[in-house]
Amino acid sequence: RAIDMNDNGSRSSKTFKPKKNIPEGSHQYELLKHAEATLGSGNLRMAVMLPEGEDLNEWVAVNTVDFFNQINMLYGTITDFCTEESCPVMSAGPKYEYHWADGTNIKKPIKCSAPKYIDYLMTWVQDQLDDETLFPSKIGVPFPKNFMSVAKTILKRLFRVYAHIYHQHFDPVIQLQEEAHLNTSFKHFIFFVQEFNLIDRRELAPLQELIEKLTSKDR
Repeated sequence: RAIDMNDNGSRSSKTFKPKKNIPEGSHQYELLKHAEATLGSGNLRMAVMLPEGEDLNEWVAVNTVDFFNQINMLYGTITDFCTEESCPVMSAGPKYEYHWADGTNIKKPIKCSAPKYIDYLMTWVQDQLDDETLFPSKIGVPFPKNFMSVAKTILKRLFRVYAHIYHQHFDPVIQLQEEAHLNTSFKHFIFFVQEFNLIDRRELAPLQELIEKLTSKDR
C-alpha cells in the first residue's frame, strides 16, 4: 500500500498503533484474502457471510484483526485533532460518554480524555490479538471456549472509536478526504456485526441513524 506524503514530506497515513499482521501463507491469511476479494464485489451482505466449510471462530478472528487495523489507520489520520483539550471526555455526541475499565488493570471505570481512552482501548485490543491462547495463529490450535465473548467485547469497544470519530471529528475527516474510507470501513463493520449478532443494539445507539442510512439501501 502506497504511503501518502504531505507537502512537508511527512507521512499522513500513520497508524495509531503498530499494524497487526496475519502471517502470509497461513489459513487465516487465505481467509483474509477471500474477505478482501468478496468485498471487491461490492455486495457487503454477501461479503460478510461465513464462507462455506469455514470455522466461525476463525472467520470472526480474521475480521476482528482486520477491523482493528482499519480503525487504527482511520484514528491515526485524526490524532492531531483528538487531544486532551478538544476531547477531555470520551464521548459520542452529547448523550453518550464512555469510562474506561478493562477488568484486570483498571477494575473500576475511570473517566478520562478521549485520546487516553482510545489509547487504553487499542492497547487492550492489541494485547488480546497478540495472545496466542485467545487468537491462535497456528494451524490446528483450537480457539478457547470463551473466544466469542472476547471477540464481542473487542468489537463493542472498537465501535466506540468509530462513534467518537463520527460525532466529534467528522469535520477533519471531510477536510482530509477520508469520508468515503471511513464510511466504507464502518459499513463493512456494521454488516459484519449484524450478520453474526455480535454487538447489542443498545451499544449501537450512538450511531443508530447512520447505521439505518448505510444499511437501508442494502436490505
